[in-house]
Amino acid sequence: MIRLLVLDVDGTLTDGGIYLDGRGNEMKRFHVRDGMGLALLRKSGVRVAVISGRFSPATEARMKELDVSIVKNGVGEKLPVLKEIAENLGLKREEIAYAGDDINDVDCVKWAGQGYAVINACEKLKGCADFVTKLDGGHGAVREICERIISSNDTDKMETGEIL
Repeated sequence: MIRLLVLDVDGTLTDGGIYLDGRGNEMKRFHVRDGMGLALLRKSGVRVAVISGRFSPATEARMKELDVSIVKNGVGEKLPVLKEIAENLGLKREEIAYAGDDINDVDCVKWAGQGYAVINACEKLKGCADFVTKLDGGHGAVREICERIISSNDTDKMETGEIL
């Protein structure tokens, strides 16, 4: 059973585009269906965290809006941070799903109990992921992942008699 979904941000929760104005202010595009997917996932009892390789105030703002409290923004090496989150929450790797889009997500996807790549991820990541989404990052892929986890967890609960 998955108890935590950890997401990369740029290219997974967004389309990977970064918009900068002439003063260096940044904007990112997030898909509302992904946000609803995360809300539904949290409602089902699964926690959500993000680990972003690039620091961004836009990421901080969107995660606050989505009530995601575990936000690691501007991380160099993601796997040690993922392991630290797991340890702090008392979770085994089998209880964690990780989703990303690029080579800096490979170690996390391989380590997690369920590893996801968005369809427009780099080939190396898609090659080691357990699942590849049908939708692009920033265009509903995270919602697809959330629905898959919810469905899988419900099946697990039915098999163990947790929901009847």
